[in-house]
Amino acid sequence: MLSDLKRIIDQISRDRGFDKELLIEAIEEAVASAARKKFGSRRDMEVRYNEEYGEVEVFQFRSVVEDAQDEQTEISFQEAKVLDPEVQLGDELGEKMENITELGRIAAQSAKQVIIHRMKDAEREVIYDMFKDRQGDVVSGIVQRFERGNMIVNLGRTDAILPKDHQIPKRSFKQGDRIRAYLYEVRQNSRDSQLILSRTADEFLAKLFQMEVPEIAEGIVRIMGVSREPGFRAKIAVSSSESDVDPVGACVGMKGSRVQNVVQELQGERIDIVTWSPDPAKYVYNALAPAHVSMVMVDEEAKSLLVVVPNDQLSLAIGRQGQNVRLASKLMSWRIDVKSEQRYANLEDEGYQSLLAIPGIDETLADQLLAKEIKSAEDLSKAVVEDLVIIRAIDDDLALQLIEAAGKAVILDASEQVETDLEIVSDPETSIDEPEAAQLADDGLVADKQAPDEEPS
Repeated sequence: MLSDLKRIIDQISRDRGFDKELLIEAIEEAVASAARKKFGSRRDMEVRYNEEYGEVEVFQFRSVVEDAQDEQTEISFQEAKVLDPEVQLGDELGEKMENITELGRIAAQSAKQVIIHRMKDAEREVIYDMFKDRQGDVVSGIVQRFERGNMIVNLGRTDAILPKDHQIPKRSFKQGDRIRAYLYEVRQNSRDSQLILSRTADEFLAKLFQMEVPEIAEGIVRIMGVSREPGFRAKIAVSSSESDVDPVGACVGMKGSRVQNVVQELQGERIDIVTWSPDPAKYVYNALAPAHVSMVMVDEEAKSLLVVVPNDQLSLAIGRQGQNVRLASKLMSWRIDVKSEQRYANLEDEGYQSLLAIPGIDETLADQLLAKEIKSAEDLSKAVVEDLVIIRAIDDDLALQLIEAAGKAVILDASEQVETDLEIVSDPETSIDEPEAAQLADDGLVADKQAPDEEPS
């Protein structure tokens, strides 16, 4: 069986990059396992690979006794004298057993399984050592096959897996296509693929720009942030360490050649390149491009930005299904609230604020009420159901609830105003001239003044 063992070990070690010693250890362990199954597990056996003859030798060791009772662990003194004339009682005698070729079909199959297992372990170590320093790089391979939506990619020496959730949606590859991807993870011990690829990672976009733009590779232009919705749109923020180098222009390239190469690799993903700034107000102005920004209010503590844009720029700033502002928020790691100039003006209006204070009314509904000339809680309290149900979001029941709630709010507000006026009147430091006193008296808030020396009637 093992007459060509030396040649096989040399070939496997050379072709697959295995350490020859690891292969020899695997073979010795496999033969020992097979021998124990064949001759008994209680035997004290030793397996050695004889490189000179290219064969595996099996030795067993037994105690020399006068009369052997257990053939697996003992040998009689008489039998031992035949093997070694100088042997003494109590010695441990070693003898060479049959060659592995005589271990039998089942034992040989067991040996084969151990060898395969050890070879796989060794191969995993080789793959890990080969790729562990390449994690985070862009690698290239050939699409081999598809398994439950996952793509198996051959990288030359081994296969890697591109999971379904790391593939760009609605973009297809077929078997045999060449593909580039980001080496997302290198696993040391894994029954499945050790190499995990990604085409959706933000880092993939950054690496592609690094490969296309020499200024990034040289460190002149730095990538300060990336946010993506893979396959649809992305934003990348860049800065320059040299005043005469335009970071955006460097990434765009002559006639857009550099950015177009990246877009082509990402199969049409739209990419916005923006200038990074340490000033969050200026940064958000750039990040929301192509929309124009009128005003920015910064809350450093909450890392929140209120951005006001012209009325006709609101949809552009927000983007389709909120995509533009969502990507800008992720790029900056700040919360961004975008409002039109009209809505911002409304928020400063007391009547509009009184509408928002009514339970069940948000900004959207308040805007709709405003469009129907209902500009305050007081206006709403005087409305009738027919005035409100023309708004799609309001039915008869909700209309009644809102009118009732507005009425209560108006009464409560009037009551609070009266209390405030009383507090002002009762304050000894508050001076009231004659016309004001007369008006308050008419309202029943103060008594008529009495002469200083006049006794009350």
